[in-house]
Amino acid sequence: MPRVLIGPSGYSYDDWIGPVYPSGTDKRDFLAHYAAKFPIVELNFTYYAQPAARTLAHMIEATPDGFLFSVKAHRSMTHEIADSWEKDVAAFREGIRPLADAGRLAAVLLQFPYSFAYTPESRNRLAALCGLLSGLPLAVEFRKSDWLRDQVYEGLRERGAALVSVDEPDLPKLLKPSTVVTGDFAYIRFHGRNKTNWWTGDNVTRYDYLYSRAELEEWVDRIRVVLERARMAMLFFNNHRRGMAAENAAQMRGLLQERGLFE
Repeated sequence: MPRVLIGPSGYSYDDWIGPVYPSGTDKRDFLAHYAAKFPIVELNFTYYAQPAARTLAHMIEATPDGFLFSVKAHRSMTHEIADSWEKDVAAFREGIRPLADAGRLAAVLLQFPYSFAYTPESRNRLAALCGLLSGLPLAVEFRKSDWLRDQVYEGLRERGAALVSVDEPDLPKLLKPSTVVTGDFAYIRFHGRNKTNWWTGDNVTRYDYLYSRAELEEWVDRIRVVLERARMAMLFFNNHRRGMAAENAAQMRGLLQERGLFE
């Protein structure tokens, strides 16, 4: 049976003390506590600052053997395009080298903004970026639905990159849930369904949402289909406010265990 790995997106949140981490937990111990609960984490700080090899080496040391990391691409690669972007990609590759060398790199997440529309220029940039990151496990998340077409799927398959499926608010031009698999692994992100704050909120209020059991159950059959097409599936909950991601990740694990989809 293909493996299913479930975890929150990020782990270093002060408002997780109490809901997720014991009262009084030192911030330096967050990752160790996290790794005792989940087998994988999606790192988001690498979007804001280029990853440092020494930092990631320390994170390997702080986690048990087999614990995996998905790393979000730096914003210079997906959002803030500069003339030096090829150097930025090279710096990113070098920064995450410890994870790759140790067999701890689950994926590199290329999450593009809503403004990244389906145009020849954007398609060429995506192709070039995948080329510069060749040899690494890639997951590509679009925020605009015009990317969901067969030509894009085939292009991702040719490059061995996984199309990220998402759960997010039902709003015009955003992505709908999908079972399309383009890589040897599947990658699913749960952003919450906070319609009110999606366009007007910040990175905290936008993801302030707790899934109900019924909403999570909607995904069970989709995950079953995905597992028929991929060797493994990674599920990340990005509704991180007040530890809700950790709560929903545990609930999803329980649901999949009930259905025989999680060992």
